[in-house]
Parts: sequence; C-alpha cells; structure tokens
Amino acid sequence: MSLLPRTAEEFSSADYWERFFRKRGEKAFEWYGDYNSLCGVLHKYIKPREKVLVVGCGNSELSEQLYDVGYRHLTNIDISETVVAHMNQRNVQRRPDLTFHQVDATQTGYDSGSFQAALDKGTLDAMASEEEGVVASKMLAEVGRVLAVGGRYVCVTLAQEHVIKLAVEHFAEAGFAIRIHCLSQQNPDLDSSSFALPVFILVCTKFRQPPPFKVLEMCQGEDGAPCRLVSVPELLAAVKERQAYALMLQKLRGATDTASTPSLTLCHAATGRPRYTLTVQDSPPSAKVPRTNHFAIFIVPQGRESDWLYGSAEGRAQLAASANFRRLIIVAMHRDQEYKDMQAVQSELSPMVMELAPPGMPANQQVPFLSVGGDLGWREVVGRGISDLTGEYSVEDVRGEDGHVYRRLIFMNNTQLVQSESRLRSTATTGSAQKKKSKKKSKPPAAETPASANKNHIVDRGFLCCTHHEVMIAGFAMLGKEAVSNKDGQVSVLVVGLGGGGLPQFIRDFVPGVRVEVVELDPAVLEVAKTWFGFQTDDRLKVILGDGLEYISMLESKGGHSYDVIMFDVDSKDRSLGMSCPPPAFVETSLLEKVCKLLTPRGVFMLNLVCRDSALRQSVLERLQAVFLSVLSRPIEGEVNEVLLCSRGGSERDKPNTIPQELQQAAKTLQGTLQRHSQNAPFNPQIDITAMLKDLRVA
Repeated sequence: MSLLPRTAEEFSSADYWERFFRKRGEKAFEWYGDYNSLCGVLHKYIKPREKVLVVGCGNSELSEQLYDVGYRHLTNIDISETVVAHMNQRNVQRRPDLTFHQVDATQTGYDSGSFQAALDKGTLDAMASEEEGVVASKMLAEVGRVLAVGGRYVCVTLAQEHVIKLAVEHFAEAGFAIRIHCLSQQNPDLDSSSFALPVFILVCTKFRQPPPFKVLEMCQGEDGAPCRLVSVPELLAAVKERQAYALMLQKLRGATDTASTPSLTLCHAATGRPRYTLTVQDSPPSAKVPRTNHFAIFIVPQGRESDWLYGSAEGRAQLAASANFRRLIIVAMHRDQEYKDMQAVQSELSPMVMELAPPGMPANQQVPFLSVGGDLGWREVVGRGISDLTGEYSVEDVRGEDGHVYRRLIFMNNTQLVQSESRLRSTATTGSAQKKKSKKKSKPPAAETPASANKNHIVDRGFLCCTHHEVMIAGFAMLGKEAVSNKDGQVSVLVVGLGGGGLPQFIRDFVPGVRVEVVELDPAVLEVAKTWFGFQTDDRLKVILGDGLEYISMLESKGGHSYDVIMFDVDSKDRSLGMSCPPPAFVETSLLEKVCKLLTPRGVFMLNLVCRDSALRQSVLERLQAVFLSVLSRPIEGEVNEVLLCSRGGSERDKPNTIPQELQQAAKTLQGTLQRHSQNAPFNPQIDITAMLKDLRVA
C-alpha cells in the first residue's frame, strides 16, 4: 500500500523562504536538479519530436542535455542579451541546431498554438515575486496562448507558496488539467546547516474545451500514482505538506532535540485518509544507550492510543527510556482502517520510517519493530454520531492490557482523550473476579449494549475505569459514619457532567438512600450514555439538560435546595488553557460561593482538577481555600488529575497529612455498605475505599 506523509508541524513559509533565499546567494539554479534528476518526469510529458518553447533558459545546461538525447525542436528564449549571446557561442559548433533568442516571455510574438510543450526551469520562481505577480501572470497567459491543444506547460519549481498558488489558480481558471509531481530533495546527505527542499514539477495540460470539473492531481515521485484532489486549496495544501515533511526530515538529520517530539501522519495515497500517526521520541544525550541501539519502531496496539504511556508526552518519554534506543518512532494506527497482521504493517511502514532514522546510523543497521504481546491489538467501532456542541464522536470497544474489553467514547476533535470509559463483561459468565467476591448467583443484567461483535457483553456498572471517579466515591466517607451507613436518611447528590454516566450510575446503584441529579449540557452525550453505556434514569437518578453554571445559579437564587455532595467532572473545550478540567468559569470565586451555600452542613464539594500550569493551579487552590474551611487533595498517580475534596467545616487543614481516625472508620463503614447493598444488585462494586483515601493530603 502506498503511503503519503502529512506532517503535524505547520510549514512556516515566510521565515523559511527568507532564510533560504538569503543563504542560496548566486546558486539559484543548482537547487533545481540536473537532467539526470529531472528526466524521468520530463520524458513523460515532452516527446523528442515535439516543438518545445524553453522559457527563460538562462545559462542552464538542461536544453543542451535534452538536445544530446534527441530533442531537436527546442526554441530557447531569455530576456538577457548577454546570456543569449553566451549560449549561442557555447553551442555553435557542437549543437548547430540549438539556438537561443532574446525574447520577452510576456510577449513572445510567436503564433498561437505553435508549440506542443513549454519548459520552465525556475523562471516562474524568479518572476513571481509578490511585488511582480502581474508580470508572472502575463508570462503564464502568454505560455497558454502559444501552446497547442493538448500541449503542456512543464514547470520545474520550488513551489514557494505565492508562486505555486499563482500558477495553479491561473491554469485551473483557464480550464487546464493540473498535475504536480513532488520529487525527493536533491541532496539528501546535506549537513544540518543546509536546506532540504523537494523539487516540484508542475504539468498543466491545455484542453480544447474546459472539462466540467477541475482536474487536480498530486504524484509522489516521478512514477507515483496520481492522487485526485477536489479543489485548488486542497492541492496547494498537499504541496505544503510535502515541503513540511522535507523540513522535518532535515531537522531529524541534524542535532536531536529531546524536548521536541515531531509527528506526522501517513495517509493512504489513493484515498488520502489517515492510516498511521508517527511520533519521533529521542533519548536525552546523557542517556546510556548501547552503541548498537540506534533506532527502533514501536507499534501501539489498536485501541490503546489514548493510554497514558502512548497518548501523553510524559508517557512516550518513559516508553522511549525503557526501550533504550537513541530514537524511537511510536506508531499509532487509525480507526476505520484495516490491518492484516504485524508483518504486513512492518512491510508497509519500512520504506517511510527509514527516512526518519537518526544521524550517524550505519547503513546496514537492522531496525527492530517493537510491540506489546506481538500483535496489533483489537478495536471495533460500535457507534458513531455527531453532537451539535462537540462535533463527531465514536463509540468503540477495545481490548485492554489486562485482557478485558472496554468501551470508550472518543470525540474526534481530540482523539487522544478518552471522554468516557466503561469495562464490559460477558453475559455468559460472572467472571473470575465476581466468583471470588460473591458466592451468590448474579441476577440478569439491567441493561445490555446494542448488537455488535460484543453483543454478548454488558457494561459492568460495578467497575469504575477512572481512578478519580473511585476517589470521588471514597470521598462520601467525609459525610461521616452515620451518613454512609444510611442510618440518618437520604443522601442528596448533584453531579455536573454526565459523560458515559458511569459515576452517577455507580452512586445510584450502590449508595443506599441516595438521590442523584445530573446536569449535562449536551443532549447527544445523554443519548450515548443511555444507548451504549447502560445508563438508566429512574426516580432516584435523573438528568437535567442544561448549563451547569446556570443551573447552580438558579438553585442558589431560589433557595431551599441543599446537597450532601456536589461533584464537578466537566472538561474544557479550550485546549489553549493550562487547565483542561474544569472550564475556568467553574472555579470562579462567585460560583464557588454559590456551591458552598448549596451544601448541607456536612456536605462535600468534589472537583476533578486537571491543570498543568502550576501558577494557575495555585490560584484555583487559593480561591477554594478562601471559600471552604477544609480543602483536601488526592493526586492521581501517573496522571495530571487530582481530586479536591472541599467541606464547609472541619479542621483537617491543621492536621498532618494522614487520614483522621474518624475518616478511617467512615471509610470502612462505606466499604461494608457498598458490599452489602450490592447483594441485591446484578453488579459487585470493585473499589477499595481505604486505598483511595490513603494519599489524601491537605491542599
């Protein structure tokens, strides 16, 4: 299968080209390649018997080389009298039929339709400066005029953005078919101070009548199959991708920067759809890497791309350190793509990944492919949809490292983040864990998932996949021993943020006497939770569709409402912030004060905080401490998350970072209550309350 690169880095055209043109000096045409590097494409589109207009020939040897292999009908023009005289004198004896003429390319004077081909090596690049675009446009119009029907304008170019845009838009508007070949950079062994530039050959074919649709194609190399693009912007974007890829290769051939982890996407050449995403992870210079461990490729199992080890910068750095190679390429496979087996994937990737090898690697070095368990993993997309608020989403089943099957909700605008996750279990067996924990026969499941490859599986509502959800459940112990043993009546809970519904469903199923209200902004999320994650509402669990901020403000203004537990588990859609959970408005002092007023005297406010900005995190903590008397933190090991447990009363801030005796007793009582309550439910809660509170500390 043919693959094309799409880099994740943006090609910084202005800065790059400014440095390039400043550096190249008088060597303008040496970068475009000689006859040997261009002939493969030139011979495809220009035949020896055809009349060819060579536009802006300069002192290039290309016409001489074409003449020597049989091209006898070359008309070379240039505006420089000196160049024309020099070239005629140089060829008068050896190539008597090769002539050069002083002619302005914008007004040649030749008859319309008198040439079968027009060859341009760098002339358009020289003429199409942003200030002189009008002159270049006149040249292109003149070329189109002198070409016969079926004739081709063949332009060798470096495809600076404004240059290629001018040419493609001009000929597309004129009804020409347009094809662009991207050739490899001409000097792949250049040192890091040089510029890695792919050369492009633009081929524009003149039709008698414009076709009913634009013909726009991109080819990789001289023999690459043409990939059809539907619009001029898409074709120009494809050119830019090739330039960005060449720039990335140049950087990777130079000194390595472990702080930079460039990535690119390899797309199916025929369809343009993403197939692999590659991330380059280098080891720091101080790392003790064996001399032979230059380079390795790690294949991430399907469905595991969002795991911390593969989906986060910290995780990938840890993976590279444990693999102990100078450079590790971490490869993630894309959903909606089929992969035969590991050997097929290796064969497909090998030609491309070798271009990413580190500098100094021996040519005959064997490059190992690494994986987990030696297979490709497994993933099945069981549902898709579109949310008006968040866009396209995918519901998929994956097999985890522990062998269990998990169901995940992924929003396609951030595929590295698992929005919600639940573990599935077979309806044919209670599972080994269930047998160990309960001798009683399980009742039939309350809600089955829709038909799929896992039609015999259901969501295990007694298992919480997120550690921060387990901590929140453990936080109920802060209500006190009497509350969690259900000896003093009802426990009221308000949850902002539904997701797959696993957390509120667990609370409703296992906390006795509880009543749960969930506020969810997105109706599509509620539908997903009910359809795919076994979420069920009843008189003890209800969902309010609306804005959580507005709902809290409304409750506080009306009065008469109070909750034992208020939970915020909602993420931010703005990824430019240093805090991805919750959105900033949810931790403004004015809202926190309203939350505090809505709590009962024993009440607890639970916040899932994901903040990478230390100053911003400190600001959030200070606001919480200004509103709540007690603020406790429980960091989540291996993740950025921490759960903050805030209460109106108590003196925990004055105590050492250990669990108070009364909280320990409440934790044990809560554990027993959950287990007893599960005896009348089809699921067994799998959570260790004391362990979840062990690392609780004063914030």
